[in-house]
Formats: sequence, structure tokens, C-alpha cells
Amino acid sequence: MAATRTGLIATGSYLPKDEVGNAEIAARAGVTAEWIERKTEIVSRRYAAPDEATSDLATHAARNALDQAGLTADAIDYLVVATSTGDFPQPPTSYLVQDALGAFRAACFDINVVCSGFVYALEVARSLTAGRPGSRALVIGADLYSRILDFEDRRTAVLFADGAGAALLGPVEEPFGLLGADLVSRGDAHDLIRVEAGGSRNPASAATLAEGGHFFRMNGRGVRDFVAEHVPPALSALTRRLGVATEEIDHFVPHQANGVMLRELVGSAGLDHAVTHRTLHKYGNVGSASVPVALDEAHRDGAFSPGDLVLLAGFGGGMSIGSALLRWGVAA
Repeated sequence: MAATRTGLIATGSYLPKDEVGNAEIAARAGVTAEWIERKTEIVSRRYAAPDEATSDLATHAARNALDQAGLTADAIDYLVVATSTGDFPQPPTSYLVQDALGAFRAACFDINVVCSGFVYALEVARSLTAGRPGSRALVIGADLYSRILDFEDRRTAVLFADGAGAALLGPVEEPFGLLGADLVSRGDAHDLIRVEAGGSRNPASAATLAEGGHFFRMNGRGVRDFVAEHVPPALSALTRRLGVATEEIDHFVPHQANGVMLRELVGSAGLDHAVTHRTLHKYGNVGSASVPVALDEAHRDGAFSPGDLVLLAGFGGGMSIGSALLRWGVAA
């Protein structure tokens, strides 16, 4: 029998139907549509319907991945949801997705590492499946930012949106599969991205609502500086540890933070030769869903060939960086 390792055997994604263009956002944020596109390279984004929550988006993406794999929900051993905008403080969003799918064999939990969440969850799921040969894990990144945006804050209102992406992990034949990952956490920069109210330190109250404490806040300049300083070395450290030259990378699937930032990152990381997969222009920044949504679109478009080296990179609140390298292949 061929040797196996854990790899991606299917992908899925879901974007809400409500498309919101720059003109609508510009009118609320006090800028122009041209300013938004020039500063971010975003043209449109999707917002969830009033009756949709994060678990609904995640469930749709999960079903699409299962359908692609030709599997039912009872084939899942682990179900991990990466989100910073869960349906409720409790219960975990993953349990709501489990119930909706009927995946009652699966052990479930959430991960909140903001925009790095999917890559962190991928590595946790890889570790779990590696310790249980033949098992499968469904990893979902899902966020619904439109409910926590201050539309008068142009630093955030023009960027963030809603979506979900999923990947189904299972055994693939070597040399394919996930080759390794690196997870970087920098709590000394925790104040760059935050929601200040609604937790145990600053519980929800009439005062926190009046002060806008439940809105998503971001120090855009600080985030950009953090990414420029820390992400390229993190990516280089991963490839060097795995014995892969940067020039060997065929595809780069990064977090879709900001189009201008992405172009700068590709250059500084030495990845100009790789195909960088972008969905930002049409979906905006969908948080932990960014990487799996871009991955799924590239997969369904036939962008990957067996043996291609695919580099995934998430970065965001915490501050955090998650990178993973996989050799594209097929299920064992």
C-alpha cells in the first residue's frame, strides 16, 4: 500500500447573495467609490441576509466541500470552525454547524485567531488526523463582519464583508498533502485589531452600546507595518524549514486583507513568480474565510495540478500569522 499523509481532499465556499458596491459604502463612510478602489482594490463585497448568521454561511460552505468529495456528514471525525464573529458567545458555532449538517460522529470546536484562524485550524486538524490514521476533518473559516462594522469608520467599513470557506482533510498519497505549517503569535500587538466591548473585561451595557464599543476597530497603519515586517520572514522560515526554495512555490493563497498590501507582500516575500490567487476585488476582506474562499475558487477553476506547491498565509488580529505549505494531490 502507498504511504499516506494528511491532505486536502475537497474544498467548498459560500458567499451571500447580497452584493454591495463601492458607491453604497462610500456614501456612508464619507469617501468616494474611486477612493475605496484606489486604496484597497476592492470593487464589491457580499453581505449576509438579515436571517443569515455565521453558522449558516459555514454550513453552506461545508456542504459544498462534502458534495465535492462525494461524502456525507457522518464521514467526518473532526469539525473545526475558525471565526471571530460566532453566532453567540456560547455555544460554539461549530456545534450549530454540526447540528445543521447532522455530523454527529464529529468532535467539534471553534478557534478564534481572527484572520489567521483558518490556517491555525488547518494545522490543528492535521495534527488530529495524523494521530488517527484514516480519519477526516472538516475545517471551516467563516466570518460575518457586516454586523459589527461602524460604517462611519472608513478604515474598516470599506474593507470587511461576509463569507465562508471550507476544506475537507483526509489521507492522500505521498508525496502529496500538507508538508508543514508555522504559527506565529504576537500578543504584544494585540491592540491593533480589537472589539472592545461584550466580553468579561467590558461587559455589554447601555454605556458600551452608546460608546460604540461593540464595533470592530483596527489601526490600519499599524497592521500594514506589522505585515510588512513580520509576514515575509515567517513565510521564508517555513519554506526554509521544509527544504523548499521560494522559487519552487507555484501558487500563493494569502489572506485577502487589502489589495495594495497584497501586492507589496508578494514582492517583499519574493513570490512574484508564483500565481497569487485573489478574490478581494469582488468579495472584500472576509476574515478567516479569506484563505479558504480563494483556495476553493482556484481549485474549482482548475488552477492546481498534481504536484504543485501551494503556500497558504493568514495574518491578522492577535497579532497572528499562520502559514502552511502543501503539495497538491488526490485522495488516497
